Amino acid sequence: MTKTEIKNEIQKVLDNVPENVLQDILTLLKGLQDQPVGKLELTHSLRQILTEDKELLEKLAQ
Repeated sequence: MTKTEIKNEIQKVLDNVPENVLQDILTLLKGLQDQPVGKLELTHSLRQILTEDKELLEKLAQ
């Protein structure tokens, strides 16, 4: 997806989000804006690992 396509998809989702959640999203985005790229990439990678290995992590936790 191109940057423009992603922005359009985000806008479609935001159009259906309650107003109180929009404020939280805005706060989150502003916080991300101030983070160095390396930290954002690390956070993305960690989230991807946790999502992909959710079942394994749950088994290890037992």
